[in-house]
Amino acid sequence: MKRKPFMALLLAASLTMGIPAAYAKDVPGPAPQAQQAFDNKIVKRINVDNIYNDIKHLSSEPRVAGTEAESRAAQYIESKFSSFGYETEIQPFTFESYQEPTISVTVADAAMTASNLTYTPNGEAAGELVYAGLGQASDLAGIDVTDKIVLIKRGDISFADKVLNAAEAGASAVIIFNNTTGSLNGTLGAPNDNFVPAVALSQADGEKLAAFLADGQTISATVEVAGGGILQQTSQNVVAVKKPTNKKKATNQIIVVGAHHDSVPGSPGANDDASGTATTIELARVMANMPTDTEIRFITFGAEEVGLLGSYAYVESLSQDERDRIVGMFQLDMVGSGDAGDLVMFTVDGEKNVVTDLAAAAGVRTANPLGYGQESRSDHVPFHNAGIPAALFIHSPTEPWYHTPQDSLDKISKAKLQETAEIVGAAVYQIARPDTPALERAKVAPKPVQYEKIVGGL
Repeated sequence: MKRKPFMALLLAASLTMGIPAAYAKDVPGPAPQAQQAFDNKIVKRINVDNIYNDIKHLSSEPRVAGTEAESRAAQYIESKFSSFGYETEIQPFTFESYQEPTISVTVADAAMTASNLTYTPNGEAAGELVYAGLGQASDLAGIDVTDKIVLIKRGDISFADKVLNAAEAGASAVIIFNNTTGSLNGTLGAPNDNFVPAVALSQADGEKLAAFLADGQTISATVEVAGGGILQQTSQNVVAVKKPTNKKKATNQIIVVGAHHDSVPGSPGANDDASGTATTIELARVMANMPTDTEIRFITFGAEEVGLLGSYAYVESLSQDERDRIVGMFQLDMVGSGDAGDLVMFTVDGEKNVVTDLAAAAGVRTANPLGYGQESRSDHVPFHNAGIPAALFIHSPTEPWYHTPQDSLDKISKAKLQETAEIVGAAVYQIARPDTPALERAKVAPKPVQYEKIVGGL
């Protein structure tokens, strides 16, 4: 999820990238065989069973941002990082969340099934039901809605504008019904003191009521909303730092490998994103005793699902010097589903950068060549916004049960976990290993892929 909803782009066509044979002759540095020898220092140490077992532990319960379950996950991750000998820190941060209310809707003395509109105020209203079309100002003109409950159809303008228009005209409550089949799960966007209580009905129920009103029937209704409101909650990031082993030859650069450890309500989040978190943990274990001339920070972020809040909090905590020193951010999100598509790299602007180039080269050497594209729905976004090269690694298209209770351990593919760990591990180590100007050699560019539009958040 993002701070603002938007249409996201995900892979629809298969990757068309071929292996760039020119790599060895066009890029200065060691021959492919020599580079593969360095890759093997990482690849051969990866234990995919470790990743799988950490996913199993983390996905034993949903890890919703701000809950005790998310905190337990953070403690577990910190304990794993600590066991590898890292300097670790759990960084708490506060955020606001919306507590859903209990709602009740009665029409002509019959209870109706209604759903919540996020940020509706609490309150009770009883009165005559009046139909006002799409709830535009012109629809309400000439209709007496004072102290009445207004029935409005979804469409054309936002839910918030519909409620504000009705409230300004004197309505005591608003019922919005869907303009398509299925449930209506909407939001008013943000709290507003000018709102009146607002709830949602299905298309079938709303159209039935609208037809009765059109026939001239007088219908009474009641709307009750209770227990909703804004809560202050605490989430946390978990940070493990590997300092350069050779301080005299240290590059003064930083690499970040990240994932998010929270999940959506009701979902075990095995793939989203226990898979990325567990892969980050395993790469931290593999890198723990490797010689490096570059600082590596392994970070798992909290509250990604409610707006990338953890990664924004982390980037905002960085000094300008730290931002300048971070040369690449690798974000692992949903990297283990056996039912998703191929591994793809996404950047916020859709342009190649040092992260995609290094990972493309690593893919050629270790597993599969990767394509890249544009996507802005994960924790690489705040780093990009701060001017830091960053890319999201994800299998795309996503599996059919993402963000559902079926995102469970049995859907996880060890082969896909292994592939991701090898590619990202090899790319990171190419930068971090001593005496290699890897950033100057990141010239093996991936190729773009094609997309289709879908709706959703990571």
